[in-house]
Amino acid sequence: MLIQAFLVEDLAVVRDNLVEAMEEMAPLKFVGHAATEDGALTWLDNHQGQWDLAIVDLNLAQGSGLGVLRVCMRRDPMQKVVVLTNDLHEAVGRQCRTLGADEVFDKSADVERLALYCQAQALQLSRLVGTTRSLF
Repeated sequence: MLIQAFLVEDLAVVRDNLVEAMEEMAPLKFVGHAATEDGALTWLDNHQGQWDLAIVDLNLAQGSGLGVLRVCMRRDPMQKVVVLTNDLHEAVGRQCRTLGADEVFDKSADVERLALYCQAQALQLSRLVGTTRSLF
């Protein structure tokens, strides 16, 4: 099962490299992206229920990934939100989790760990879909 992913990243080169690497390493397909907080909020509002995973950078061209996390607190329980940032330290991680982040990853060191997280989420979603189908 492919995870439908949404990426919030303002740097085009990082976004392009991440999309390419993650689609190669993990069972996911990016269905949208935004470079700003406002763009992310608009996309999320227009695509409720149409994504499984949001990957959010904290430093954006406009606004902050923290604002995106706040809005994502109202998501479906099966939708996951992770932070992928260069500014990872204990206080940031704690703040992100307080705002509902399921996981926090370091851009420079944790891309493989993010791919493993995506693999586990895809497996969990496929089990859920199989369970849901067997109920009907």
